[in-house]
Amino acid sequence: MITEKIQKEIIDNFNMLDDDIEMSLNYLMELGEGLEPMDEDLRVDDNIIKGCQSKVWLTHTFVDDKLHFLGDSNTAITKGLLSLLISVFNNRTPEEILDSKLFFINETGLCRFIGTQRSNGLEAMENKFKLIALNALKNG
Repeated sequence: MITEKIQKEIIDNFNMLDDDIEMSLNYLMELGEGLEPMDEDLRVDDNIIKGCQSKVWLTHTFVDDKLHFLGDSNTAITKGLLSLLISVFNNRTPEEILDSKLFFINETGLCRFIGTQRSNGLEAMENKFKLIALNALKNG
């Protein structure tokens, strides 16, 4: 499955940083900077992911049976985490998203230094992607 392949690439990239927390956080923030810019008119309450301490916006389109995501956050680390999730779930079918099990978070060691609040937020973000996929599956 392609989501597993992408997660393995994420793990390989973080493994090159040798568990250096500062380098890992800097890399994570750089990934966030690489997100496609989100128009201000999409940063509305309907697109906010509930359960995140930071503000996180996520929107999507459903074209050719695949979901395309666009997201942003008001904090650099959270934006980086969001960018990783988008890289795993973007341009996938709803079934692929729903069948995906995220394992890169533990295997990269990110869980050790993102803290409890961000871990809860990360779970809320993952749940939002899956909810969008479930709705797309139901509503076509």
